[in-house]
Amino acid sequence: MEVLGDILERGALLYPGREAIVFKDTRVTYKKMNERVNQLAHYLLSLSLTGAKHIAVLAENCHQYAELYFAAAKAGHVTVPLNYRLSIREMTEIVTDSSCKVLFFGKSLASQAGELSQKFAFNDVVCFDDQREDAHYYEGLLPNFANTNPEITVDENQMAILMYTGGTTGKPKGVMLSHRSLMTSTYDNALVFKFDEEPSTCFILPFFHISMWPVLAVMFAGGKVVVAERPDLTEIMRLIQDEKCQHINSVPSIYNWMLMHPDLGEYDLSSLKIMSYAGSPIAPELLKKLIHKFGSVFFQIYGMTEAGLITDLLPEDHVVDGPLELTKRLSSCGRQSYFPKVKVVGPDGRDVVPQEIGEIIVKGKNIMLGYWNNPEQTAKALKDGWLYTGDLGTIDEDGYVYLVDRKNDMIITGGENVYPREVEDVIYEHPAVMEVAVFGVPDDKWGESVKAIVVLKGGMTLREDELQQFCKTRLASYKCPKSVEFRDILPKSGVGKILRSKLKGEYWKSKDRTIN
Repeated sequence: MEVLGDILERGALLYPGREAIVFKDTRVTYKKMNERVNQLAHYLLSLSLTGAKHIAVLAENCHQYAELYFAAAKAGHVTVPLNYRLSIREMTEIVTDSSCKVLFFGKSLASQAGELSQKFAFNDVVCFDDQREDAHYYEGLLPNFANTNPEITVDENQMAILMYTGGTTGKPKGVMLSHRSLMTSTYDNALVFKFDEEPSTCFILPFFHISMWPVLAVMFAGGKVVVAERPDLTEIMRLIQDEKCQHINSVPSIYNWMLMHPDLGEYDLSSLKIMSYAGSPIAPELLKKLIHKFGSVFFQIYGMTEAGLITDLLPEDHVVDGPLELTKRLSSCGRQSYFPKVKVVGPDGRDVVPQEIGEIIVKGKNIMLGYWNNPEQTAKALKDGWLYTGDLGTIDEDGYVYLVDRKNDMIITGGENVYPREVEDVIYEHPAVMEVAVFGVPDDKWGESVKAIVVLKGGMTLREDELQQFCKTRLASYKCPKSVEFRDILPKSGVGKILRSKLKGEYWKSKDRTIN
């Protein structure tokens, strides 16, 4: 199997003059990007790092971030992307755990980088986009090194990226991703999307997240990656229009915001042929509105940091109007993709029957090597070659997987199991609701009760009792929210996922219970 650096090597050979990446006013061809990546790889090798050759990076999206991923891979080093939304304490825990030797950063995060530099004796510190006294300048370093491919051997089983989980449910775990796992997901994505001869993507999610897969998949196909520094909707729509992007990958909340953007009609987004979504389930009612607006261009990707791509729901499965056996698939996350094997098993390890709920498990070359410095958690997650995802779901006769919820998010109220996603999907059907998070809160009588926190659409009003009555016409009474709270905003992760666990933690802090 190929390794990460081969993507650029092939691009430089087959499409030297094609644009590989666009960021603001910078446009870099495959030939030039490969040369820059080689220069950076030689710089990393010149540091003669010993032990864990781990490179921390703290920056907003930029073309240099992508170059670092490739350069570290070519040098046989490991990239450790840091979520810039974390606190310094949380970043410190990750840098300590991963034993990073070098820090790259962007000038917008210079303050945080400075604090980390004071805490750790890095072998070197490099700033992507600013000439500073406290760091080397990225663009000033490159000309000092050869632009030829480093003459070292990189094995497909070597770790390429050490990517830490968000840590919203406890201490972050370092997911060890090999070249093999990354390339397997790259092949898978390229096959799923059947890209045109020269595909292009508008990359809007952060490079510090596994959502950076479009960069690898599109470059593998010889296409152009248009990088947005941050998920600003106006800028995203402009980039799609001006660069005629064919693909965009996002999360449901961003597509929801785009649908309601007052200037949506002012931009020509007709070049979009693929709008993929991942990161969290999407409410069927929202999906129907998106399809009516943008057409049959939607792909759902179910995946995770530990496994990359797991299942996909193709455009032909996004049936809005038709028989129930077809429209029900809008509530699924599709069928297993090309390379992974997917099963749903009960507590005893047997395959569940249709409609029975169990845990989703995955097997394949896309699976992580394990958790860094954490053999206990690795043993819990990896059993007999299968990754136990912690996601609850069911699978039908045709192989479509239906996510129910995270095992740790299930609400047990009066002995009855309530899955938050089911309740959220119903609440999303209300025309006044823009966003919602449902979770369990302490209840002296029932153990837990169902709570909903709702963000309303602009200019709309809704009372607690009105929403509760709305739910009672669609759900069993024990599943309906016992309390509803309205807020202006919900907390989100770096990729726009609503942090249900953070909201839940507000109500359990004073209790002698741990949020897992």
